[in-house]
Amino acid sequence: MRHTIAILLQNETGALSRVASMFSTRGYNIESLSVAPTQDPMVSRLTLVTEGEDAVIEQIAKQLYKLIDVVEVLDITLLDHVERELMMIKIRLEDRKRDALLAFVDEQEGKIISEVDGFIILEIMSDYDSNNDFLKAVEKATEVIAIARSGPLALAKGQAVISL
Repeated sequence: MRHTIAILLQNETGALSRVASMFSTRGYNIESLSVAPTQDPMVSRLTLVTEGEDAVIEQIAKQLYKLIDVVEVLDITLLDHVERELMMIKIRLEDRKRDALLAFVDEQEGKIISEVDGFIILEIMSDYDSNNDFLKAVEKATEVIAIARSGPLALAKGQAVISL
């Protein structure tokens, strides 16, 4: 099962490297990773996605807590939460397909963020599965040149919180 994990860690040189090394040395894969400072510049919030059964994820959390820089760990997947991922897709669009594809992009609340020399860059922000569905539809309609994805960011709804 795919898990989105939020980690608060001290904003110190090498902290991110130690987290990544922990995953690597134990044979866990990081599917995506996003990190940025919180409202406290001394603490960063790392959001990562990994694959594993619940017992494996519990073990990962225990190993993370052993790292000196880690303040808190939360498997957001287990909670009611909101998750968003930014995806940009660069396409080459034939004139005869233009109107239909752009109508679809608009319907999906996507945006055109660049249009130069016959290449269009689309932007869509949604959950992981919806972005995958959007990408499949675009690939059927036109030639995809490049894709960039941010990886998901997630916040638990209600009282569950990981913060300072």
